[in-house]
Amino acid sequence: MELIQIIVLALVQGLTEFLPISSSAHLILVPVLTDWPDQGLSFDIAVHVGTLIAVIVYFRAELIVMTRDWLVSLTGRASTRSSRLAWAVLFGTVPVGLAGLLGKSYVEAYLRSPLVIAIATIVFGVLLWVAYIRGRRQRDEYDMGWLDVAIVGCAQVLALIPGTSRSGITITAALLRGLTAEAAARFSFLLSIPVIALAGLLLAKDAVEANHVWIWQDLLLGTAISAVAAYICIVYFLRLLNRIGMTPFVIYRLLLGAVLLVLYL
Repeated sequence: MELIQIIVLALVQGLTEFLPISSSAHLILVPVLTDWPDQGLSFDIAVHVGTLIAVIVYFRAELIVMTRDWLVSLTGRASTRSSRLAWAVLFGTVPVGLAGLLGKSYVEAYLRSPLVIAIATIVFGVLLWVAYIRGRRQRDEYDMGWLDVAIVGCAQVLALIPGTSRSGITITAALLRGLTAEAAARFSFLLSIPVIALAGLLLAKDAVEANHVWIWQDLLLGTAISAVAAYICIVYFLRLLNRIGMTPFVIYRLLLGAVLLVLYL
C-alpha cells in the first residue's frame, strides 16, 4: 500500500466509525472511487483496532465502574445503574453477534455493492431524521429498560447491510425509544466496543485462514491514525451534538446516496 492510501483509509475508518454515516460503506467505496487495490483483511483489522482503542480510552472511567459493578452483580448483590448498563451493552450485542456469524458470507457475497450502499444510505438517513424529529429525547442511557435494549440490539443487526451505519441505526432506535441524542450516541458508542472486537476477531480468523500477508509497519501506522481520528471524532461529535443535531449527517447521507445512484444506475 502507498502511504497516501494508508492515511486516507485510516482517516476514513476513524472519522466514520462513530458518525452516523457508515464506515463500512466508505471503506468499500474509497477503493472503488480511487481505483486503489483492495486494502486487504489485515489492514481492515488494524483500523478497527484503532477505533476500538479510541472508544475504550474515551470511556475508560465509565468502563472501569461498569466492569467493577458488573462483576459485583454476578455475586448476587444489588445491581447499580452502572451494572445494569453493562448488562445492557452485553445483551444488546447478542443479536448482531448471532446475525454476523450466520449471515456474514451472504452479506459479503450479495450486499457489498455501490447500489445497495446508495439505497441503504438514503433510506436509513431518512429514518434517522424522522427519529430525531419525532423522538421525545427525555431519558439517558442509564434509564433504559430491557425492551429498549432489545429494540436497539435488534436494530443493530441492520448494520450488517453496508451503508446502514452501525452508529446511525442504533442512535435511530435509541431516539425512537425516547433517549436524548447524547445518551443515544453514548450507548451506541459503548455498544461498539464488543461489536468492533468481534468483527476484528472474525476478520483475523479469515486473514489467518487465507494466509494473508501482514506488513506490520503499514498496520501500525493505520492503527495509530485511525485511533487518533476516532478519538477526536468522538470528543467533538458528543460535544457538538446538542448544537447541530442530526440534520447535517442526514443531508450528507442523502447527497452521498444520490451521487452513488447517478454513478451506478
